[in-house]
Amino acid sequence: MKKHLFAALAAVALVSGCASTTPVEEEDVMVSVTVEEEAGQDEAFVQNAKDRVFFGFDKYDLTTDAVAVLKTQAEWLKANPEKNVVVEGHTDDRGTRDYNLALGERRAVTVKNYLISRGVDADRIRVISYGKERPAVVGANEAAWSQNRRAVTVVKD
Repeated sequence: MKKHLFAALAAVALVSGCASTTPVEEEDVMVSVTVEEEAGQDEAFVQNAKDRVFFGFDKYDLTTDAVAVLKTQAEWLKANPEKNVVVEGHTDDRGTRDYNLALGERRAVTVKNYLISRGVDADRIRVISYGKERPAVVGANEAAWSQNRRAVTVVKD
């Protein structure tokens, strides 16, 4: 019971600081938790190209869904050559901090390399890994973990 109460209180604290939430089921209790909003993210990019791709557990290879999103991102970036991006690598909360930072880096580099292979200039793409430090969804279950194993492409001017 204490675990559920703590999770609910943590979710309420996180929700109070952000504008959007996503429901996540945690056993029999529905908890609304924060979806991290990237500061200054270009809305046109998010709407037209989507800004994130997801990875399997302990993986950094691209899925067919990820490739489809990245093709659209590459086309958008080629049509907007004045825009630069930062690819943020993220992991779920399992594993050590160091391991997750390295895995997040590999995910971000994989996305960068794919965008380059589609004709985006490498000088326009920076990578950073946050590992498990910036979860999109708080929770200790597959529904939360699968949303946290991601790379987010953030448009910078």
